[in-house]
Amino acid sequence: MGLFHWTEKSSATLADGGVIGPDERLPWPQTAVMGVQHLIAMFGATVLAPILMGFDPNVAILMSGIGTLIFFVMTGGKVPSYLGSSFAFIGVVIAASGYAGPGPNANIGVALGGIVACGIVYTLIGALVQAIGTGWIERLMPPVVTGSVVAVIGLNLAGIPIKNMAPTGFDAWMQGVTFVCVALVAVFSSGMLQRLLILMGLIIASVIYAVLTNGLGLGKPLDLSGIASAAWFGLPNFSAPVFSGNAMLLIAPVAIILVAENLGHIKAVTAMTGKNLDRYMGRAFMGDGVATIVAGSAGGTGVTTYAENIGVMAATKIYSTAIFFVAGCMAILLGFSPKFGALIQAIPLAVMGGVSIVVFGLIAVAGAKIWVDNQVDFSNNKNLLVAAITLVLGTGDYTLRFGEFALGGIGTATFGAIGLYALLNRKG
Repeated sequence: MGLFHWTEKSSATLADGGVIGPDERLPWPQTAVMGVQHLIAMFGATVLAPILMGFDPNVAILMSGIGTLIFFVMTGGKVPSYLGSSFAFIGVVIAASGYAGPGPNANIGVALGGIVACGIVYTLIGALVQAIGTGWIERLMPPVVTGSVVAVIGLNLAGIPIKNMAPTGFDAWMQGVTFVCVALVAVFSSGMLQRLLILMGLIIASVIYAVLTNGLGLGKPLDLSGIASAAWFGLPNFSAPVFSGNAMLLIAPVAIILVAENLGHIKAVTAMTGKNLDRYMGRAFMGDGVATIVAGSAGGTGVTTYAENIGVMAATKIYSTAIFFVAGCMAILLGFSPKFGALIQAIPLAVMGGVSIVVFGLIAVAGAKIWVDNQVDFSNNKNLLVAAITLVLGTGDYTLRFGEFALGGIGTATFGAIGLYALLNRKG
């Protein structure tokens, strides 16, 4: 079985509601369209994160594509995942570089040195996991823990679209219109159209937005001027890292959070596909770590497996790694095409927010599905307390600080769930 070998499934598989596994694919034209859908799912967050840190968004997009291909190769094409800009770096990068925004980060080199150091730590963790095996993972993370952690990823992100992507009352209503459009496509369409529910819902909602704003003047008009003025091809603004001890000590511990995110991603995909991917855990950590090193070396943000793309897979039931290979190649082209980037950035914020509500909700439900599929017994107080506390820690973004380093909601919920289960399980 080669790296680029997938068993082709016909379109009839989609019509029958069948699942496309990681080692399978649709015909290439349909695979390409699915790749576009995954690009759109990750685009908003992958562009937003560098803007908040004063990085070049086009470099971040380019590095996300390269990182996705690195991950694909290092996992042998067995783990479906897209690597995008990690929000876990935002706080420590701002602290290390003194960035006050807006505009370019004048001290970006120091931040990049810290990101490279984080990638090295992350890669070493992956090598350790690969060397000693993953049997300990099953003991530390039974279904009640993994289900809680996966659910928390979606719940922790829920505040982003609701609090930050609807600045006006009209935008809030448009978010509602958007997720209704996605839901209608999901329920009342079929075949390939149904599998493209995120993309189709987004297109329909964008048209409605244009009619209401540009036509009726009810909100901020859809602005396409950036597309016309953007060049078709252009080099992004690359930057080189500067290695400062203080910055590296501040940023490197983010590797702990990236481990938690990647672990939750693999557990979620395992639950959705029914295929145990634990044996690729070490390679997945190393792939993510090497991708972060490469990104930091060129001026990009640190990268991580993207929860948004878990949501798309959960909705479409298409887990083919071929899609992510295609999406990675497309992102590389995007990085060198300011015009295509401008097209995606022209999507109204409220519409992206509505799509995000759907995607993050699907992630949370994927966690609950782990409980259902494994028949987790919540009459057992051990399971009940682990799930209850974990969900609130993650949803409330419970944060622990260690000097300048902050372990946020996903990290505290993940390691809290593991530690609490280990403590309560001693009675058994």
